[in-house]
Amino acid sequence: MIFKIFVSLVLLSGFAFGADTVTIPTVDLSLSAPDTPTQLVSSLNVLVVLTLLVLAPSMVLVMTTFTRFVIVFGFLRQALGTQQVPPTQLLVMLAMILTFFVMEPIGTKAYEQGIKPYVAEEIGYEEAFSKASLPFKNFMIRNTREKDLALFLRIRKMENPKSIADVPLSVVIPAFIISELKTAFEIGFLLFLPFLVIDMVVASILMSMGMMMLPPVMISLPFKILIFVLIDGWNLLVGNLIASIK
Repeated sequence: MIFKIFVSLVLLSGFAFGADTVTIPTVDLSLSAPDTPTQLVSSLNVLVVLTLLVLAPSMVLVMTTFTRFVIVFGFLRQALGTQQVPPTQLLVMLAMILTFFVMEPIGTKAYEQGIKPYVAEEIGYEEAFSKASLPFKNFMIRNTREKDLALFLRIRKMENPKSIADVPLSVVIPAFIISELKTAFEIGFLLFLPFLVIDMVVASILMSMGMMMLPPVMISLPFKILIFVLIDGWNLLVGNLIASIK
């Protein structure tokens, strides 16, 4: 299923660049000049495929919930004050796995509606792009604030669209990104509040006891970890993160 989502994003990138075929050509590492136009086209196709492979991870970042997950996990680590625990690599992988979990139905729908018929040569690339991008576009618009969408429509000096199909991806994607950033920062702020209260209580107790030279973080850290474990924090956080996605 992860492969279907990855293929969908790669081929969507290819459609956006106007690629007429997704067949991966034979790679020829020779330095000889092409003798026929076909050889030149094959060489250019290799360049296009390599470019799409480079762009695919970026498409995962900007068209999915990865941004929200990874930022919230970063805020959580800062709120706990655990420095490099959990390690960054683990948080990124967790955010990636949750992203694939959330985007699985959307990637499957895009693959079945647009990519699969195109690979079977049942539809053209323009129709395939329209059908494959529609599930991702619907998802992004559902999770995008109208204010953010209107911002980029005004920048482009476009009229209000009558339907989702009339909104180009070049407008939807940046609006979706800044909406995800706002949502992630809002969740991060709510995460900080209870841990901030613990830090303030510990600092007040230490000051009242005259222990000003003892860093409050050293005392509050075990309490924050203990409370987070007792309330099953990872379960609550991941559950509410996924529930916040429309």
